[in-house]
Amino acid sequence: MGTRLRASSAGLVLLVALVSFAGPRLVSAQSAPNWKAPRTADGQPDLQGVWLSKSATPLERPKALEGRALLTDEEVAQLQARASRMFKDGNSDFAAGDAVFLAALGAGDRFKSPTSTHGSEEMIEREFDRHTSLIVDPADGHIPPSTAAAARRREAAAAAARREHVEDFDNAQRCIAYGVPRLGGRYGAGDYGYYQIVQTPGYVLLFMETGHEARIIPLNGRPHVPDGMRLWSGDSRGRWEGETLVVETTNFSSKSNFMGSAAGLRLVERFTRVAPDAMRYEMTMTDPSTWSAPWKAEMPLKQSNERLFEWACHEGNYQIMTGMLSAARSQER
Repeated sequence: MGTRLRASSAGLVLLVALVSFAGPRLVSAQSAPNWKAPRTADGQPDLQGVWLSKSATPLERPKALEGRALLTDEEVAQLQARASRMFKDGNSDFAAGDAVFLAALGAGDRFKSPTSTHGSEEMIEREFDRHTSLIVDPADGHIPPSTAAAARRREAAAAAARREHVEDFDNAQRCIAYGVPRLGGRYGAGDYGYYQIVQTPGYVLLFMETGHEARIIPLNGRPHVPDGMRLWSGDSRGRWEGETLVVETTNFSSKSNFMGSAAGLRLVERFTRVAPDAMRYEMTMTDPSTWSAPWKAEMPLKQSNERLFEWACHEGNYQIMTGMLSAARSQER
């Protein structure tokens, strides 16, 4: 056992007793043949517990691996060994998001980040497998091309960010909401990706430690809320398809922002327990106003014996907002 440092978007760091980065691990196939999940009291597959995203697989396929959906076992072992040397005992900077995989794929002996304020001793353990991207559809492992409307929204958001006024900071910077789904970036796969699932008859609760957001999802077939009602993390409805929990989310706020998508996003998530300690988490994103086609990603989740802790980022994020705004006004002067 070691320690993991938990940092909010405010840059405030909490020290909690959890597993420290012990070097990447090679993992085998997630599924256990002919295995079926145990049942809850009402007869549904039991998905309950704490689940952790530890995957080192990048969201999109790196250019060096174009055309290859899978690595060989030997290549995975080489990446594992290189990353273990690179991130051992705090030898490198903190690597978030895709950086662990990309650093191991490169030729250097040390990872250096221009923005990191922490060392690699604060990283959670990351697991390598044969996949070269979390994106499984399209087959090239890349997000489909953006629409012209999406490009205009990105340009407007970038211009607003340069102004650095209170209303121009996004929901995460203001500690309002971190959004759905959690995929890519510092708080996506492999970066503090702790999920807790609780089931009751007629409902399922999906709780994310990062951002302390709880999604209470009805399973009774009720329709989505009226189109005029918009929510930070959308309106979710669930159903069972055999062993799989399917959650469909619509009615996102126009101020939501998942990779450039907002009010038009339709998200379908699929949770399937494939082994006693493994969950397959699939998500399909559709938004004709943002991408030229739907796309799908798969993220393996591993069961954890850890408990969830408070994520201390309060709404308004006063301390850091004050610092950022003061710095912006100083630059203007």
